[in-house]
Amino acid sequence: MSDSAKFDDIPGTYVFDGARCREGYHLNMFCKSMEREENRKAFTDDPAGYIDRYPMTPEQRRLVEKRDWLGMLSVGGNIYYMLKLISYDRSTLQHVGGQMTGMTVDEFREMLSEGRMGPEGMGPARKSV
Repeated sequence: MSDSAKFDDIPGTYVFDGARCREGYHLNMFCKSMEREENRKAFTDDPAGYIDRYPMTPEQRRLVEKRDWLGMLSVGGNIYYMLKLISYDRSTLQHVGGQMTGMTVDEFREMLSEGRMGPEGMGPARKSV
């Protein structure tokens, strides 16, 4: 049993181990590229052409195009690299958290401010879109 398989029964949890790192390598390198201004401009000018530079799987590409953050985590995305794309979109982790939990940004912020962050407060994890 792989180390990450030990955690497969925790809804919404994706352990970033060696296997997931290898799976998400091109996705993460795409996200990381957003830290450079010239790459952001190239992506803005031709999103599909820019994504073509990174040999992601069709599923990874679809998830990037839809900005399905939870889906990206499930196929090897690393939140630290994904933050580059989140920032490119002029978004925040609160927006991402809202999407992942099926809440509006305001509902998510309220949950955080009230300390309802545990599984009981958030309810079941949302499925990838």
